[in-house]
Amino acid sequence: MHNHKAKLTSLLIVSALCTSQQTFAEDSVFVGHLADMSGPTAFVGKNYADGVRDSLAYINENGGINGTKLEYETIDYAYKVPQAIAAYKKWHSRKNMVAMQGWGTADTEALISFVAKDKLPVFSASYSGHLTDPMGKNPHTKKPAPYNFFYGASYSDACRGLVQWAAEDWQKKGGKGKPKFTHIGANHPFPNAPKEACAEYATELGFDVQPAVVISMKPGDFKAQCLSLKSSGSNYGYIGNLGGSVLSLVKSCNTVGTDIQFMSNIWGGDKKIFQAAGEGIKDYVFPAMTPFWTDQVPGMKLVREISKQSDPSGQEERVHHYIRGVCSTFFMKEAMEWAKDNGGITGENIKKAMYARKDWVPAGLEGVCLAGNWSEQDHRGTNQVYIYKGNYNEGNVVVEELSLVTIERRDAWLGF
Repeated sequence: MHNHKAKLTSLLIVSALCTSQQTFAEDSVFVGHLADMSGPTAFVGKNYADGVRDSLAYINENGGINGTKLEYETIDYAYKVPQAIAAYKKWHSRKNMVAMQGWGTADTEALISFVAKDKLPVFSASYSGHLTDPMGKNPHTKKPAPYNFFYGASYSDACRGLVQWAAEDWQKKGGKGKPKFTHIGANHPFPNAPKEACAEYATELGFDVQPAVVISMKPGDFKAQCLSLKSSGSNYGYIGNLGGSVLSLVKSCNTVGTDIQFMSNIWGGDKKIFQAAGEGIKDYVFPAMTPFWTDQVPGMKLVREISKQSDPSGQEERVHHYIRGVCSTFFMKEAMEWAKDNGGITGENIKKAMYARKDWVPAGLEGVCLAGNWSEQDHRGTNQVYIYKGNYNEGNVVVEELSLVTIERRDAWLGF
């Protein structure tokens, strides 16, 4: 009898240990966060990374994922692909990572096969069209990207939206003949991502597409490139770079008197650029996927609360890149919540969660994040783009909304 009791007690202890280990394992999940704080894209990288980090901290302070804590680590990989791959491998093997907040195009594209094999969802800040084809249906798609997601329109779709706006602008101005369009940017995966796709659509809309003009991602003297834009008579130029490189381009083109309508990618236009460029900025057109910090929309209340994680004063005005970092993290958060209720927070379940809702806006971010619609066949989550115009008027940055463009979901544009 005594022996039987002892056996029972030891069984109870063992089962208690097992349960506590299980609860412990369930109690926290790990999220990796790649950021560029010191490399060529740090100008915007820091802002976006702050949006992600503040959101992760805010989520933890407010109950985590329905009680599950988020463990996370931010690694500044300085925009170097080998460093990004090393960080990913470390997190995957040692930390049992369930999802990653990623950054650049070159690194995100280099990791496509790794994350597909490891069944690990990546929410990147690369909006490369190549990441939108989960099944590899399109011949343009380099590799199927079943575990890649991002918040917002792809670079290709944003550029198509700008070209759509430019075609209307040309009509309004009473432009004669075919307007000329030129892609301007570094010969690098990020500026190149939409190059072919956008040129094809520009041609379809009646533009005369000029040979691309190459400028470095680093600031420099771009007068020679501005002279070639001037001599080709380009009417509209798409800028694929960001930060200091854009400032140099605007300055150089003003110096040589290039008369061109600049339209930038989403990272190449923000209030900080306009402040730095000063009087050189005239009618600079750029896309956005969120309203601005000062806009009165319901969800901005939550964004301002999140922002207090790294700015307790609440005084710092955040650029729209920060707000996209918040949207990216909160889509991930809600996908994790769904996963927790549907079999547990694993990479596979987080992926399934991305397809569970239609016209999905994270709770509390109404009016801030555009509705997301992801499907197993199509990872173009958003097909809308806000188009804004920036000006610098005697020390005052003025940004006005021109339109909200909806981009067709053509089959031929999937992954391209």
